[in-house]
Amino acid sequence: MEKIRRKPGRQQIRQNRHDETEYLNFPLLEETGLARHLFSTRLGGVSGGIFSSMNLSYTRGDDRAAVDENYRRIAKALGCQVEDIVCSDQTHTTNIRIVEEKDRGKGVLYPKDYTDVDGLITDVPGIVLATFYADCVPLFFIDVEKKAVGLSHSGWRGTVGRMGRRTIEEMGRAYGTRPENVTAAIGPSICQDCYEVSEDVAEAFRKEFHGPGQEKEILKEKGDGKYQLDLWKANRIVLEEAGIRTEKIQITDICTCCNPDYLFSHRASQGKRGNLGAFLGLLPVN
Repeated sequence: MEKIRRKPGRQQIRQNRHDETEYLNFPLLEETGLARHLFSTRLGGVSGGIFSSMNLSYTRGDDRAAVDENYRRIAKALGCQVEDIVCSDQTHTTNIRIVEEKDRGKGVLYPKDYTDVDGLITDVPGIVLATFYADCVPLFFIDVEKKAVGLSHSGWRGTVGRMGRRTIEEMGRAYGTRPENVTAAIGPSICQDCYEVSEDVAEAFRKEFHGPGQEKEILKEKGDGKYQLDLWKANRIVLEEAGIRTEKIQITDICTCCNPDYLFSHRASQGKRGNLGAFLGLLPVN
């Protein structure tokens, strides 16, 4: 396995490999026995140049045939078919889409007939939800009681908008999900040490995260109107306040920006990069 930089503390996410494709996954999600998931790395694809090598974006200028092959390799690692994958259409909203059988393949094999969707939920076995990253936070949800899953993209705007809570609420409306029955994970993304933000972003977080000690937990002031923002802790707070039990939340210890040769990072590459993918789906019924 590729040697990578991890944050100090207990290892929360595991490196795995299928053929040449290296990926990451969470033991806590696997322990549910209900779903398959992974978070891609840059390794094991066929794209070249700034997209090297496992780029999963069709919209950043990469060769389409290369991206198609990358999806085939990801599907093989997941044990699914490419036509099982359904993609988001991310624009930093908190919009959630219910994914149904008719949606299979949208965003990979077929055009998406929806826009402005940063979160996906489904209770259809075999469908694999897909969202995309290069520093923002992937949020994984498995309802072990109702057998439903959710996968959401949460950058700073999504985190201020409590995307994690919105996802749980939509799963509740659609499937009867109760947060105490949810196992969740906060995936690889930019760490606090790497994520400098301006005063306006810091103020947005102060207004939303005003519980005892929360501001100090997620913001470090640097001076000159600059702050270091901890999206991992902010999203943990969102999930806990939404009712998910602390012991049912696993948090990444791998930063995208600290590992630019292993994971795409918008900040580290100054925008010259491909996209990573988060994938989550209920296991098919035999």
